[in-house]
Parts: sequence; C-alpha cells; structure tokens
Amino acid sequence: MAPEIVTVPCLSDNYAFLIHDPASHRTALVDVPEAAPVLAALDTRGWQLDEVWLTHHHDDHVQGLDAVLDRYSARVTGAAADSHRLPALDVQVAGGDTLDFAGHPVQVMDVPGHTLGHIAFYLEAAGAAFTADSLMALGCGRLFEGTPAQMWASLSQLRQLPGDTLICSGHEYTAGNAKFALTIDPDNPQLISRSEQITAARASGIPTVPSTLALELATNPFLRAADPDIRRRLGMNDAQDVDVFAEIRARKDAF
Repeated sequence: MAPEIVTVPCLSDNYAFLIHDPASHRTALVDVPEAAPVLAALDTRGWQLDEVWLTHHHDDHVQGLDAVLDRYSARVTGAAADSHRLPALDVQVAGGDTLDFAGHPVQVMDVPGHTLGHIAFYLEAAGAAFTADSLMALGCGRLFEGTPAQMWASLSQLRQLPGDTLICSGHEYTAGNAKFALTIDPDNPQLISRSEQITAARASGIPTVPSTLALELATNPFLRAADPDIRRRLGMNDAQDVDVFAEIRARKDAF
C-alpha cells in the first residue's frame, strides 16, 4: 500500500503534512508551523510520530517543533547548509541525497530561492513532492534570499517530476495567486476554470493544497515563462526564460 498523506492546516494560512506508511505504521511530518493541530491529527488517527522533515528555517515552518518533540522522540532531518539556523538536527542532508522512509526512498532536492538553504522532499511511493515555499499552488515563494536565476533553476528541476505528482506546498495563498495569475495569463481557459474552483473551495473552507504538477504546468505563471501568450503580454517575446520569470516575480511582489 502507498503511504497516506494528510494535509494539516496550521496558523492562519500554513500547512504541515503527515505521511503514514500503513505497513510499518511509521509516520513522518513535513514542517511544524504549529504543534496543536499536528498533535490533534496524530491523536485522531492513533498514529505515533517517528520523523520530522524540515524544508527551511523560517519560524512559520519550524516553531512548533519543540512542543511536538516534547510528546514524540522523532528524528529531525533538515538541510546541512542551514544547520546553523534550523532547530537541532539528527540528520543533515543536501540535494541529491536519498532518505529511507519505511522502505520507501525519499529524494532530497535542493531548491534555493525563497531561502538559500531551502530543500524539498520527493516521495515517489506516495506520488508527492513536499515543496513548501519553493513551488506553490499557482505561485512560488518570494525571493527573500535567493536570486531569480536560483528560483528559476529550482522550479525547472521540480517541473521535471511526473505530471501526476502531488505538490504539497506550504501555504493557502492560492486565491490571491489566482488573481495575480489572471493578470499575466487572462485568456488561459484552464486558469479561468481553476480560479472559479478555488473561489468555491475557499468559500466552503476546503484547502486548495495539494495540487498536481500537471495543473501547475497548465496554470501557474511562474512555471510558464516560455509560453508565447505570456511573453507577448509582457512584451518579452525574445527574452530568456529566466528573465521572463524575473519579470513575473517582480510584478507579483508589487501586486
């Protein structure tokens, strides 16, 4: 059986993710924005927590860790490059490394841009990538530390995953991202349809995360720097993809 993924809403607009292997009963947690919802989700399902995987050092992804570790003796994994500003790590990893989760390989991907030490985790057995604030639903993370070239390289790496990969990103920013995307790609019928679905989902309190990579490739302007319609609208027909991406990111920052 494939590992099960549970999306855990935290704080006002963050997400953590629980990954449970039904054969071994092992459970991993990706990011810890807040302890109480994570502990409640574990208690509801009767799961024990064995591992925590941290994507980056920002407080809204790690600040609940101490309270979770007060309950569970879980092994904490994070980026070696950020070990100086992450909570204490039991396992330090870098892009290209492979973890083992209950017999399933987990690929560590180096995805700088939002922060320099940001990593993502790809669990093929679950068909899921845990991308936090790199690739997001209809967006990408703001470039607090990295450059447009770094983020474009990160997104280009993630876009090579299988199209049916679940993109488990870190925030409920999708409605705002959709409004911006429509200013860049207003004639995209898939984007228009997705925007309508997002509005309905949020009105009902339904998370818009995770999405699929195929959906992001079809609708997320930050992955679509090569699209002729977007280039035309930006007046950048002959520009390099990374420069188109940088323009889209700059426009989103000012949106």
